[in-house]
Amino acid sequence: MIELKKSFLDHVAIAVPELDPAIKIYEDLGFHFSNEREEVASESVVTAFASIDTNAHLELLSPLNGKGPIQNFLDKKGAGIHHLCFQVPDVLETTRELREKGYQLIHEEPKLGAKNCLVNFIHPKSTGGVLIEISTPQK
Repeated sequence: MIELKKSFLDHVAIAVPELDPAIKIYEDLGFHFSNEREEVASESVVTAFASIDTNAHLELLSPLNGKGPIQNFLDKKGAGIHHLCFQVPDVLETTRELREKGYQLIHEEPKLGAKNCLVNFIHPKSTGGVLIEISTPQK
């Protein structure tokens, strides 16, 4: 059984064409972003995070050089919610369990993502249209 009760919502990710204008909007709404920006070259994306509470964050995703999956998302759907991320105790085990249960995953094996986390994604075809990321911080 997949132990989602041992998981928690880590972040809601929003795809935006450019970080700075989007950060201004969310700061006007009361969110506080760190000055840190992280490029995830394998996904051609740059990220910015704001804390919502002690666990949850808002992540803004912007494409690097007009390429990659976030650019594809923006081209098809425009700016908006891209995915929900749940932190799980063991992304490798959760990936295996999900696959055994018939869920379609984006990656064969988890990959290194933002904030030094191992991540994988459950394909929206398996979740009623929502892209779900599962993530485990690396020690």
